[in-house]
Amino acid sequence: MIQELSAITVREERDTGMGHETKRPATYEDLVALPEHQVGQIIDGELIAQPRPASRHARATSRLGGELYGPFERGRGGPGGWYFLDEPELHFGADVLVPDLAGWRRDRMPEVPDTPFFTQPPDWVCEVLSPSTASLDRSRKKRIYAREGVGHVWLVDPQARTLEVFRLSGGQWLEQGTWSDDERVRAEPFEAVELELGVLWLPEAKAK
Repeated sequence: MIQELSAITVREERDTGMGHETKRPATYEDLVALPEHQVGQIIDGELIAQPRPASRHARATSRLGGELYGPFERGRGGPGGWYFLDEPELHFGADVLVPDLAGWRRDRMPEVPDTPFFTQPPDWVCEVLSPSTASLDRSRKKRIYAREGVGHVWLVDPQARTLEVFRLSGGQWLEQGTWSDDERVRAEPFEAVELELGVLWLPEAKAK
């Protein structure tokens, strides 16, 4: 299980004659200074650092990306028209978010730019939930994605073996459905191809 790390709030000393300590918003320099084994984000002025994901999380991310890549980026067995990236760094004003997967429609982003981060919001993001990230992914990050006009958010929970799909409408998230275990699903915005959820999960541990 991933061990949860609390949000890092950057502090600085302000000379008030009493050594008073005050908060200051985190900066990109604070994020860059994190150790390489941590994933950093800046949300509402807080620097949030977490360790790289464990195998259950990593498998769901890589398998889902693989399932979507052929039909929706290469156009093999599907309509094409997308670009996908693993853990892109998204800069939305002062907020810096790193989703597990993100996709852009090619009619909005004809080529993937050679850049360390993106300011153009994706059309779809997927957050793979871990015990240390689920609350953040469900609340604050979804709020920012809505603010930036991301069209769809998927929440994949490899522990509960579920997929939740949300579509943005009028600035609000509308839940399109929840699927679990080995179900087959045609989910927005990739309903052109059936997804077999069972390929995303680690095998269940066998009882001894």
